[in-house]
Amino acid sequence: MLEFFQAVREQSFLQVALLTGLLASVACGVIGSYVVVRRITYLAGGIAHCVLGGLGAARYLAVVHDWHFYHPLYGWQPLHPLLGAIAAALIAAVIIGWVSLRSRQREDTVIGALWAIGMAAGVLFIAKTPGYQVELMSYLFGSILMVTSDDLWLLIGLDVLIVGAGLAFYNELLAVCFDEEFARLRGLRVEFYYIMLLCLTALTVVLLVSVVGIVMVIALLTLPAAVASHFCRTLWQLMLVSVGLSMLLTTTGLAISYGPNLPAGATTILLAGTVYVFVLIAVRLPRALRRTS
Repeated sequence: MLEFFQAVREQSFLQVALLTGLLASVACGVIGSYVVVRRITYLAGGIAHCVLGGLGAARYLAVVHDWHFYHPLYGWQPLHPLLGAIAAALIAAVIIGWVSLRSRQREDTVIGALWAIGMAAGVLFIAKTPGYQVELMSYLFGSILMVTSDDLWLLIGLDVLIVGAGLAFYNELLAVCFDEEFARLRGLRVEFYYIMLLCLTALTVVLLVSVVGIVMVIALLTLPAAVASHFCRTLWQLMLVSVGLSMLLTTTGLAISYGPNLPAGATTILLAGTVYVFVLIAVRLPRALRRTS
């Protein structure tokens, strides 16, 4: 690990990777706290897997049909896969949120259908796009060491949006997460705030996909918050501890993976999973022993 911190001083790509992990941790900690408290991990998983359909569609339209978008700094550019991912994630969030609130008995079916359709559509679009889509494969498995300055600005914008929304609507989202029925009785627009929460989760998932990949993004959203939930009594405490723990895990994961040249994303998630299991055993084992005695 000492070798990593020495290399950080000299290698700019490692500095960018470290900063990316820290910025991603802010979004993970805040949104992950809502996901864990509201118990919507499966909803976030469905949204994450719909992202591949948007990625594949955007790349197909850019390569085969020459679609472009206007970039404020670089002018007209080929349609970026991230724009397709954002569109797919937001559409999935609204559909899943609406079905979750209106038709609870069919919720799992709709989530499973969107999950499968999103993945299948993405695979088909990738197959019909000429050439090997290396960039799309990086979205599947993550590429924190290949993050660009544009990605950093996107993460900064995401953090500003999430922290701003968290501060502005803290009490409303708190009510929706902990006591939906009481919130309805108080006249709170539960549907609006719940779908807003899912849309914020969708944006977080999309932008974290470029850091750790679709396969592992849900673990980074949930594991730090799940660990922190054992030591926190309020939502704001949970957010702060989750952010700090995410920063520690991403930094340590990068440091551990650097020497043996291991995938940084997979190492970070394995580390987070190990910490979660250790904390779970440490918290529950004494309780089980007290019951038996």
